[in-house]
Amino acid sequence: MRNDTIRAAAVQIAPDLSGRQGTMDRVLNAIAEAAEKGAQLIVFPETFVPYYPYFSFVLPPVLQGPPHLKLYEEAVVVPSAETEAVADAARRRRMVIVLGVNERDHGSLYNTQLIFDADGSLVLKRRKITPTYHERMIWGQGDGAGLKVAETAVGRVGALACWEHYNPLARYALMAQHEEIHASHFPGSLVGPVFGEQIEVTMRHHALESGCFVVNATGWLTEEQIAEIHPDPKLQKGLRDGCMTCIVSPEGRHLAPPLTAGEGILIADLDMRLVTKRKRMMDSVGHYARPELLSLVHDAQPARPIHQIPDPMGAQALPSEAARDFAAEKDHV
Repeated sequence: MRNDTIRAAAVQIAPDLSGRQGTMDRVLNAIAEAAEKGAQLIVFPETFVPYYPYFSFVLPPVLQGPPHLKLYEEAVVVPSAETEAVADAARRRRMVIVLGVNERDHGSLYNTQLIFDADGSLVLKRRKITPTYHERMIWGQGDGAGLKVAETAVGRVGALACWEHYNPLARYALMAQHEEIHASHFPGSLVGPVFGEQIEVTMRHHALESGCFVVNATGWLTEEQIAEIHPDPKLQKGLRDGCMTCIVSPEGRHLAPPLTAGEGILIADLDMRLVTKRKRMMDSVGHYARPELLSLVHDAQPARPIHQIPDPMGAQALPSEAARDFAAEKDHV
C-alpha cells in the first residue's frame, strides 16, 4: 500500500481566443501559481491550446471555413517550441503536467492529450478516439495506441477526454492497466448546466469503478469571448455553464468544492492509501472481475496510412498488393 500523498491541481481558466501564444502564457502562469501552492500534478482543460473549437457548436458547416483554418494556423505541432516550453516548466517545477491541445499533423487536426513527467519527458501523447457530434468536422480520430497508462513521478496516470468517458471499454482499458490517477478534461462553457451535472456524475462514477483518483479540468469563457464567438443571444446560451472542475477520491467524494463558474485553480491532496482501501472491497479488474466470461480486446497498434514491405533485393518496395500482382504476372509470362 502506498503511503505517500500527492498534491494535485485542476485548472479552470479561459484561453486566449486570439491565438496560441496568449494561451501558452496562461498555461505557464498557471503552472507557476500551482507550483507555489505545492502542486505535484496539474491538469488543464480539453484542447486548451490554443482553444477549444467552440465555434463549431454554434456555426453551420458552411460558415466554419475561416475559423477552422485559423485553428490550423494556431494549432500545436508535437514536438515544437510550445511543447518544449511545457517540458521545461515540468522539469523546473518537478511537476507532472497534463495538457490538452489541438495537435496539427500535416493536413489534419487532433484532440490530443499530452502528459509530461516531472523530469520534462513527454511520456504520453494520445488522441481522442472518437470526436463527438460537431467535433467530427474539426478533428480526426485517434487510435488504440493512446489508451495507455503512463508511469510518472506521481504514480500511474491515465487520461481520457470528454465523452470518451461514455465509452466503457476505453475506460476499462485504462482500469486494466491499474491507473492510480485519472486525468480528464472537458471544454466547459458549453451546452448549459446539464453538462456540468453530467460531468460530475461521470467523474464520480469512474473514480468508484476504477478505484482511482480523478483530476478533472473544464474550460471557461468570459462574456466578451462568448459574444466574440457568436453575436446571437439565443445561440450564446449554448456557450455558457457546463463547467465542473473537480478532484474526486476513489471513494467517489469531492476532495475540494468543485469549480462550476469563473476562473480558478482547484487544489487537493491525494492520499494514495485510498486506492488500496477501495480496491480491497471492489477491484473491477482484479478479484471482482470475471475474465473467463468477459474480457476486452485492445488493439494497441498505432494507425498508419501506409504499410511498406521491404524488398529483400534492396530495390524500392512496392505496395504489398501491387508487389504480389507484379510477381504473379511475371511468373505467368
